[in-house]
Amino acid sequence: MATLPTFLAEGAGNILGNPMIMMVLMFVIFWVVLIRPQQKQRKALAARQAGLKKGDKVVTIGGMYASVNAVSEKTVSLKLSEGTFVKYDKTAIATVIPSKGGKTEDAAEDTATESKG
Repeated sequence: MATLPTFLAEGAGNILGNPMIMMVLMFVIFWVVLIRPQQKQRKALAARQAGLKKGDKVVTIGGMYASVNAVSEKTVSLKLSEGTFVKYDKTAIATVIPSKGGKTEDAAEDTATESKG
């Protein structure tokens, strides 16, 4: 006579043993773990790139820190230093650094390092 745990295990084994259900389950797991978060990140980055305005501090995909000098439909003019301007595609902007109301983590670390030594 089958006990209750054995009965449940046999029933679950039959359901999860079906290859079609396993494929659907794998797709759902991949979508939740990989695809959905990546779509959210892509939408957030596109919104930040579309909302660029003069004076914003940015980091390019190459790691260059600059401030936005001018914005057109597809390109951005970045000011690297006094008198040095470069033109980038908007999609080359990786990060927009928040400027109002708070310091970035790097700026806070630099301030802490300067005060110690």
